[in-house]
Amino acid sequence: MKFFPNIFAMAALSAGLSAVPMFNAEAADPAPLDAPVTLTVGYQKVGHLAPLELVQQYLDPLNVKLEMAEFARYADTRTALIAGSLDIATVGPADLPIALSQGSDSVVGIMGVGSSAKYPIVRNGVELSSWEDLEGKKIGIAPGSAVWFQFAATLIEAGVPYDSFESVNIQGGGAAFDQALQRGDVDAIITWEPFESIPVLEGYGHFATDLDYSKSESVGAELGMMVASKDALETKRDAVVRFVWAYLKAQQELSDDPEAFAEAYAELTGLDLDLAKEASKAITLGSVVTPEQAARQAKAFADLGVIQEDVSGDIPDHFDETIVEEAKSY
Repeated sequence: MKFFPNIFAMAALSAGLSAVPMFNAEAADPAPLDAPVTLTVGYQKVGHLAPLELVQQYLDPLNVKLEMAEFARYADTRTALIAGSLDIATVGPADLPIALSQGSDSVVGIMGVGSSAKYPIVRNGVELSSWEDLEGKKIGIAPGSAVWFQFAATLIEAGVPYDSFESVNIQGGGAAFDQALQRGDVDAIITWEPFESIPVLEGYGHFATDLDYSKSESVGAELGMMVASKDALETKRDAVVRFVWAYLKAQQELSDDPEAFAEAYAELTGLDLDLAKEASKAITLGSVVTPEQAARQAKAFADLGVIQEDVSGDIPDHFDETIVEEAKSY
């Protein structure tokens, strides 16, 4: 296995991302709840959610128990939350406006979870040094995924016609993207960690570092969002606040200790620890999404017809920043 230790640090630096304190380590712990409360949490095995590995240990003394439900896709997690099967879910930034546009009034945004620079992963022997180089290439995508929204928004703002290249829809999880790239079925892939790092570390692909698609005004660099059901916020608000407190505490702990971040990354994803160490270098834990940016994304993709209805005006009523404020107040 080949290692390119600098490229992952470059990813964070080139995106203008840096770790910032998210949590006051000197703050007092919240008081335990009077009676035990269980929260059902839908999640995915992705590196930027590594803090989930630490959360339950902080919640045990507070009378909050988590029932974790793994999902392969953000979209499936969103559906489960809307159906009432979950109290809290990790989804993509676009899932909030998608839910609203589909008529659901039950999803409330709480905060983002992490950010990174985003580059197409290019098959060795192919070079992409400008957006114009996409012309005629075969690009593997997952339409409707969080990274696809980032990529598509960047192309729009850069004035690159979406039909200037051949988009190849790839079904299944991230491993299918890497397999398509390795076989030569596509020239580049738009995917997510750890499947971005694997082709680089295994020597059959490279980052197109001149094509950062994390900087669009309408979508930005956010990798995922924490959302809750309206019912959970009404009936289990104190438990939800304590969950967010524990998550922020875990985020800060892992941000301060790269080795611990890599170990939690490997534990959550099942990835080899050496690969997790490299992949985690590209990720900055902590929220960068705002209600204003979520509203811009809602409008941009409604204008394109990707989201059924322009719900940008509804975002402020479905993004509750007071949960994080309360969690940080202890």
